Amino acid sequence: MIATVIHWGTSPEITKLFGVFPLTYYGLLFTGGIALAYFMMAWIYRREGIGDEQFDRLSIYVVLGTIIGARLGHFLFYQPEYLWKAPLEVVLPIAKVDGGVYQFDGYRGLASHGGIIGIIIAVILYCRKTKLSFLWVADRLAVVAPVTCVFIRVGNFMNSEIIGKPTGGDYGVVFRLVDAIPRHPAQLYEAIAYLLVFSMMIMLYRRNVKPDGFIFGIFLILLFSARFGIEFFKEEQVAFERGMTLNMGQWLSIPFILIGSALAAHRRKSAVNNEYGHAY
Repeated sequence: MIATVIHWGTSPEITKLFGVFPLTYYGLLFTGGIALAYFMMAWIYRREGIGDEQFDRLSIYVVLGTIIGARLGHFLFYQPEYLWKAPLEVVLPIAKVDGGVYQFDGYRGLASHGGIIGIIIAVILYCRKTKLSFLWVADRLAVVAPVTCVFIRVGNFMNSEIIGKPTGGDYGVVFRLVDAIPRHPAQLYEAIAYLLVFSMMIMLYRRNVKPDGFIFGIFLILLFSARFGIEFFKEEQVAFERGMTLNMGQWLSIPFILIGSALAAHRRKSAVNNEYGHAY
């Protein structure tokens, strides 16, 4: 009989660099996802004749926007008390351990919704500097962003975090670092969903779908609809979510879905009107 329960207990930490700094699977996957998106975006810029200087500037803006937005988003949305109780732990990759001593802990606590908001703000600032169209840049970032999301969710699986609810049967994944209950591997569900979103974005880009902003709108719809649905399989991330009909991740996803729907509909309508007008 084929086993339907997978026991997962891999340590998140690979080793300690210089005996102090932990090297983790999550860190490697997070960095790898950003690196892959970087090279893909560089290819897109070269393909469309945009100079290296413009791309290098975009990279700095987006990386900073991602990290700052994701970090602040985590504490604003999930642990707001840390903003005044432990502000150093918000800003720096450290955590207080027994005895009141701080130690390097990496950036534990990154919210994807905050990361998206940070990227959007960063791109707005970037476009003000470079005079490029925000929607043009957003469309192309929408093509590469899902691949980073895939890597991050696999990293969450390696960390045995953001676990799923119990399956209620003799199937699922037992996260041995958490408990002995078979659970939905919600991280992998999400990774697969984002891989499908990535495939759709590549298809739209290769078909040269216009006008600018339509791909970005579809990206917001697909990515956050997937997030909304998969949240039903996840355990609550923080205590205040218990008893809520929709959890924080779902409430935060709804505005992005609505914005994406409005943007895609508006841009498609503009394209149709322009085509109709050109017929005369």
